[in-house]
Amino acid sequence: MKTLAKLPVTIVTGFLGSGKTTLLRHMLDNAQGRRIAVIVNEFGELGIDGEILKQCSIGCTEEEANGRVYELANGCLCCTVQEEFFPVMRELVARRGDLDHILIETSGLALPKPLVQAFQWPEIRSACTVDAVITVVDSPAVAAGTFAAFPDQVDAQRKLDPNLDHESPLHELFADQLASADLVILNKSDLISPADLARVRLEVAEELPPAVKIIEASSGRLPLDVLIGLGAGSEEHIDSRHSHHDHHHDGDDHDDHDHDAFDSISIELPQADESLLMDALTQLVVQHGILRVKGFAAIPNKPMRLLIQGVGTRFDKHFDRQWGAEEARITRLVLIGQELDATVLEAQLRAALSV
Repeated sequence: MKTLAKLPVTIVTGFLGSGKTTLLRHMLDNAQGRRIAVIVNEFGELGIDGEILKQCSIGCTEEEANGRVYELANGCLCCTVQEEFFPVMRELVARRGDLDHILIETSGLALPKPLVQAFQWPEIRSACTVDAVITVVDSPAVAAGTFAAFPDQVDAQRKLDPNLDHESPLHELFADQLASADLVILNKSDLISPADLARVRLEVAEELPPAVKIIEASSGRLPLDVLIGLGAGSEEHIDSRHSHHDHHHDGDDHDDHDHDAFDSISIELPQADESLLMDALTQLVVQHGILRVKGFAAIPNKPMRLLIQGVGTRFDKHFDRQWGAEEARITRLVLIGQELDATVLEAQLRAALSV
């Protein structure tokens, strides 16, 4: 009986808005016949990233796509790995003769190290190997001296005590994502000057083992051969990678998990004028320090759904697909930030939209 080779797994990590989903979409669109399963770890109640990925032309029917995209919706993988990740991987292992590769997109708030360590479990280790951990860096945010695309909130945390720069949850998360990396992508490199890009490269390199390669990209557009087939076997050496959060997983106590500082608020609204909605979201971001906005909007008299993705006050939007005949035309948004009040945010949006 033929023994199946270990199924390679690529883990894509990076901070909010760094471009992870765009990178995965590029990889799927250029799969060149490879049979790829996708696990999406979604921070929040809406499967926004999963829906975006399902729009990719990956050469399968909608039913097959729904079977390949696994959304883990309970928060960061390090907290839910035993509850959700293991059953999903067990199902994929059972199908590994039909697969060539697995891609995992972690939440922007997830810690990659515990996920890689999960591949040391005997039932997974015998069937899979971590081909590489790819960390996607938001180059303009790092060039600006921050690690998220909403710098005012990070600066406010730092100003409380200038000696505690490295105690900021955002900085620790950024450092931990780099510490686990086998490949680092300096994304959005076209949006900053060559001098700033060189400075970002040096800053990132200080957090990395010497063997880890750093490459530059615009919108994640890189040859697939650069991204997969690295053969890093990350599960073999991940224990030696230092992480700020190692002590959080010494036992079962997750009470001090830094991710508790982040809220994910889901809001549903009726159809809304596009200009009014975008202005209202921008005001919300400025007033409440929202890090990330993503979701779909129903625009009056438009047959297509408007996809919205915002990082700080920077928004990308486009009409991604037709509304289904039986689909409710409503606006569904996820807002991610710290100390957010869902009631206040929804009331402010409704007032601005007069709905």
